[in-house]
Amino acid sequence: MGLTNLSTKRQRIAELARSKSGVALSTLHHVFDLEWMREAYRLTRKDGAPGIDGVTAAEYAQNLESNLSDLLERIMSGRYQAPPVRRVYIPKGDGAGSRRPLGLPMWASYCTLRNLG
Repeated sequence: MGLTNLSTKRQRIAELARSKSGVALSTLHHVFDLEWMREAYRLTRKDGAPGIDGVTAAEYAQNLESNLSDLLERIMSGRYQAPPVRRVYIPKGDGAGSRRPLGLPMWASYCTLRNLG
């Protein structure tokens, strides 16, 4: 799937959201397919820290097709629920030594969020 096709699907979702202002769009799973999941994976940064499950991008990629197929099946069946994020604190960079919270989702969540982003 090229960026054009992914972008076209996102555009359609955006138009649907605008046309149904005030209505929650709860059945977007029909838009996702394995090709979209592969493209979402391709577009996702691979240098992020592991999430709460400890899985890195490299580990997720070892069984990429299986992982994406499983994730897609859970999304399509309505069984997918975003897992909790791992909370870490990083320096703010203000020179005062203060820190800010950062949430790190599981790697599968990165791909799911990329689909919607």
